[in-house]
Amino acid sequence: MNLESPKVSVPKSDQYLFDALCDVKNFEKLMPDSIAKFEVLDENAFIFGLKGMPEIKLKMKEKVAPSKVVLGAASDKLPFTLTANIDSLSENNSDVQLFFEGEFNAMMAMMIKGPISKFIETLAQNMHKL
Repeated sequence: MNLESPKVSVPKSDQYLFDALCDVKNFEKLMPDSIAKFEVLDENAFIFGLKGMPEIKLKMKEKVAPSKVVLGAASDKLPFTLTANIDSLSENNSDVQLFFEGEFNAMMAMMIKGPISKFIETLAQNMHKL
């Protein structure tokens, strides 16, 4: 299952956004209002929970300065990645788009497609909070 957020323009440089997204504690600022739990486990991992959803542990998988940050599920039960692509528009303007890729059975995919789509859209819309 592949999902993508709308591309959002952020009045920050690509390097600033890259550095901010590499610091996992900053993801708390991007979370939707329905967040029930957010806990940094170490400099490369955090766990979060949204109301009505199971808790998910994410860890840093890949960093390509200043254009890409990839987070992945720490559990093999629900294997997926969340990739942030950062495109520099000018010195102080960048576009950010999030991509969610996961391997799920048809039933699971049907159940989570809506909530995950809304979730990555919210993360993208909150990029200006970094």
